[in-house]
Amino acid sequence: LAMLNQTEVSEFILLGLTDIQGLQHFFFISFTLLYLTSLLGNGAIVTMVIAEPRLHTLMYFFLGNLSCLDIFYSTVTVPKMLTGFLFGHQPISFGGCLAQLHFFHFLGSTEAVLLATMAYDRYVAICNPLRYALVMSPRTCLLLAVASWSIGFVHAMMHSVMTSQLSFCGHSHIHHFFCDIKPLLNLACSSTSLNMTLLNVVTTSIALAPFTLIVLSYLYIISFLFYKVRSQEERWKPFSTCAS
Repeated sequence: LAMLNQTEVSEFILLGLTDIQGLQHFFFISFTLLYLTSLLGNGAIVTMVIAEPRLHTLMYFFLGNLSCLDIFYSTVTVPKMLTGFLFGHQPISFGGCLAQLHFFHFLGSTEAVLLATMAYDRYVAICNPLRYALVMSPRTCLLLAVASWSIGFVHAMMHSVMTSQLSFCGHSHIHHFFCDIKPLLNLACSSTSLNMTLLNVVTTSIALAPFTLIVLSYLYIISFLFYKVRSQEERWKPFSTCAS
């Protein structure tokens, strides 16, 4: 309620991806199929990891986390976008807009950090197999997973709180299919310099740091396999574990 009282705009209008009728129907069918495929695929992975005792390993623990993230992440934006394709411009309350912004950045940054953790896990497993049990103990992996979710939550909370402090007193049309930070900042009447600084510095760091770790991990794995492993068969198994 405090957040809603700080603004003269009580709701926003999401303009979506396109106003062209034919494209809206095409996008609705395409994104519905993609969304259902994502839900079924990731749901199947989570179910198998939980139900099959042989999959109760560290790699599949991380994969299960990643699949849960993918289900939640797409659900934050896709259903509202699909409704927009069917019924046109979508109203969304200020509180709903902040919630969507929060969960989008929470789950997105968590996924980036988790992917980096998984890349490091594969690097240790392939390049230092004898030390794997020591380096990547179940306790360490649980801490890494908790850290991934915590970093994502704190990052998103920072943006949510900062955005909630802004005043919106003019246009309420968001040129996007969901409530993201930059389209919202474009509508604010008050100063957004601190918001933009946080977006440019913190969010860029959270994107670039995991990306760098992922690239380095897989470069080390590829160079290790080509220079240290002579047999084609022995190379195939590590490559197959990285494919997932």
